Amino acid sequence: MTYKILKERNIGSVKKIIILLTLPTLFLLVGLGYEAINHNLTSMLKGFVSILLSPTLLVTDFIELGGIGATFLNVAIVGFLNIYFMYHYRLKLNGVLMASFFTVLGFSFFGKNIYNILPIYLGGYLYTLYQKLSFKDIIVIIMFSTALAPLISEISFSGILSPLFAIITAISTGIFIGFVIVPLSSHMLVFHDGYNLYNVGFTAGIIGTVLTSVLRSFGISVETVSIINKQNNYVIILLVLIILLGLLLVGLYINKGALRAYPRILRYSGRLITDFTHLVGYGVTFVNMAILGFISLAYVLLIGGVVNGPVLAGIFTVVGFGAFGKHLKNILPVCIGVIVTALFFGYDLNSTSIIISVLFSTTLAPIAGTYGPIVGFISGILHMILVTNVAMIHGGVNLYNNGFSGGIVAGVLIPVVDAFRKEK
Repeated sequence: MTYKILKERNIGSVKKIIILLTLPTLFLLVGLGYEAINHNLTSMLKGFVSILLSPTLLVTDFIELGGIGATFLNVAIVGFLNIYFMYHYRLKLNGVLMASFFTVLGFSFFGKNIYNILPIYLGGYLYTLYQKLSFKDIIVIIMFSTALAPLISEISFSGILSPLFAIITAISTGIFIGFVIVPLSSHMLVFHDGYNLYNVGFTAGIIGTVLTSVLRSFGISVETVSIINKQNNYVIILLVLIILLGLLLVGLYINKGALRAYPRILRYSGRLITDFTHLVGYGVTFVNMAILGFISLAYVLLIGGVVNGPVLAGIFTVVGFGAFGKHLKNILPVCIGVIVTALFFGYDLNSTSIIISVLFSTTLAPIAGTYGPIVGFISGILHMILVTNVAMIHGGVNLYNNGFSGGIVAGVLIPVVDAFRKEK
């Protein structure tokens, strides 16, 4: 049966930005309310300071480090900053911008804060001055490049250098990252040919490996950590459900026929660049984002996982890329491949490390979308094998560790698959 796709409501660019503005506003209000009810506002501020002044290497869960209120405050501040840039530069709210915003927002639960991302933004701005470009042209890449934010915090607060020299070195490193990551990311795209959605994550892995190697050559140890909240809080789960429901309702408001039109989105492979806001409209895109979010959250809860900082980052990243390449048809084969491999090697599916591996493995969705579920399943197997080992290479300074792994998998697997296809 063929359904007529209803015309979308035109809600304008400013109103679309306001839709995103509700997210950090919600986190701010809920965070303040939660701590006020528990008479912990002072502890909330102390927790926020702890988030700002701590090394944030993989895996540093801000909920465990500073508490729920402090974490929500951090998420709100980072969210407001990025929305300011969107509004100031009059950026069009397309698929890649939503993907970058939700990713940055998600990683504000672990790894990113206002201190360690600003030097990278400054470096990107200086790059545009040097190249005589507009900052609006690279803001999305710079938002993603905050994957390396932990390196700034690590240099600043790990005690490897004297305090003043550490701050100067850290800020200079952040500026360097922001300056070089734009040209590097365009070259790295060639390696995986657009089959790894977290292209900047792959680039950040390369840069992080180089910079970590420099530190290690001076005898400075940079290693992953494990600071993880291990208990569910139903305030967090309820808030995530409200956000996902809001996305669904907004999608249906924009396009009443969004659910009937949803199968259209499943036709696309998701390979870079696949902007669903352009291909199927905002209504269907918001519905897709909500569906992916509900599926991700349901998976975590059904296996007995904890919705902590890293898991929230995974859920929000999947939701964001629901506007830019991911849908149910192309993520499921990859996720199943990761899950089966984890079970084969005896990992606990409800551990945070395996949960986020499953969620972030969806970076390889374009492989399943292009080559079918079997190759997608194989990519999931390879991803699981790699992602559990590559973090030690960069020492946890790259928050998008799955993007690094995904780039390697896509760069190796796709030429092999193509070679067999050509021979056949």
